[in-house]
Amino acid sequence: MKKILTTPVSDEDLKDIHAGDVIYLNGHIVTCRDVAHRRLIEYGRELPVDVRGGAIFHAGPIVRKVDEDKYEMVSVGPTTSMRMEKFEKDFIEQTGVKIIVGKGGMGEDTVEGCVKHKAIHCVFPAGNAVLAATEVEEIERAEWMDLGMPETLWLCRIKEFGPLVVSIDTHGENLFEKNKVIFNKKKDEQYEQIIEKVKFIK
Repeated sequence: MKKILTTPVSDEDLKDIHAGDVIYLNGHIVTCRDVAHRRLIEYGRELPVDVRGGAIFHAGPIVRKVDEDKYEMVSVGPTTSMRMEKFEKDFIEQTGVKIIVGKGGMGEDTVEGCVKHKAIHCVFPAGNAVLAATEVEEIERAEWMDLGMPETLWLCRIKEFGPLVVSIDTHGENLFEKNKVIFNKKKDEQYEQIIEKVKFIK
């Protein structure tokens, strides 16, 4: 059975979600990446969108204008979340965001922020930008459009947005770091086997 969360979510909603789980989102998500993070954290500019209890997406979408104030999502693939690592802990604390979606893992500071403020980080599988766009029912608002299309805050109404793989949970488990240990162990075992077979080479 699908695990579907609907924004806004609470601490209680996330307590039984664990790293490695696959979830889907209903409700709203806001695209929010490098420059928006920097404006908030480094320049102290309040976000024009309330994401308390909500979700943000590290993504630079392709959007098409269909009317005077109406836009539709064409493609919305995740961007590398680690680019936001130096901002994310403070971002979580200042905004109250609960779900962060992006590509790849994040580091210790984000883990600390997720544990302290009961938030999670999820990965949207790369290469599925068009699929993600089909799960956007409507772009309801656009803020900070002076930043250009990729950096604009696009407030999207979504339905079963995913699949999202939980990479950091509220308990401090980091799927990417856990997997690094496992994969490095396997790598070392393979090295030993290979060296044994080619040790005759000088």
